[in-house]
Amino acid sequence: MMKKLLYLSILLFSILSFGQNDKLFDQGKELYKNGKYQQAINSWMQILENGQTSSELYFNIANAQYKLNQIGPSIYYYEKALQLSPNDSDIKTNLAFAENARIDAIEPLPQSVFTKWYKNIADTFTYDGWAILAVGFSIVFVILFLLYYFSHIEKRKRLLFATSMLSIVLLLGAVTMAFLTYGDYSKNQPAIIFANQIEVKSEPSMGSNSAFVLHEGTKVQIMAQDGNWFRISLADGKDGWIPASDLKQL
Repeated sequence: MMKKLLYLSILLFSILSFGQNDKLFDQGKELYKNGKYQQAINSWMQILENGQTSSELYFNIANAQYKLNQIGPSIYYYEKALQLSPNDSDIKTNLAFAENARIDAIEPLPQSVFTKWYKNIADTFTYDGWAILAVGFSIVFVILFLLYYFSHIEKRKRLLFATSMLSIVLLLGAVTMAFLTYGDYSKNQPAIIFANQIEVKSEPSMGSNSAFVLHEGTKVQIMAQDGNWFRISLADGKDGWIPASDLKQL
């Protein structure tokens, strides 16, 4: 009886919470339309505090931050939206506008043909997508092999055998891509600079030499941590140390 009451309480709380979040979301949209961007952000941030996220929510927060000329936060939330909806053209377009407002222009290191080829293929799906594709190819292989085994027509058997072998090759390819993309995901620790301007140090100490300067909105990769310092790297190969308080991890 107590368990049932607990489940009912959780269910009721969830329903009330979703209802409140919908109200806050609509309230934020109305405030945004009226040009009250900070108030709109405040409404939407309450939804995040309630534990609910979505690409639409992040996208709207990013738009409001951009209207307030908050380049770092706007890029951060566009990136968060893109993580949930990687193929959304509106998010990509608005992110590009926000990135054009950055001070730092980072030129990526040149990539080999193989690296570009791999990246184009890897970006087709997430590691979950590649894993699902692998399961699909395994089912196709089993079906084709069974049809081949029980078929008595020679021409059909050859065709079924060839297609079942092709499905095995595709299965192995999908499994390989799933492992590779998961490895990329595990090593990927992007962050956005939130400080207006920060001197990147050669060592994790304020007294060390300055390596270069970064500005708000620049995307970096976190390579290591030493206390309250992060070692970061840029797409152009530069790296150094900055205080953890000057960036926000995606």
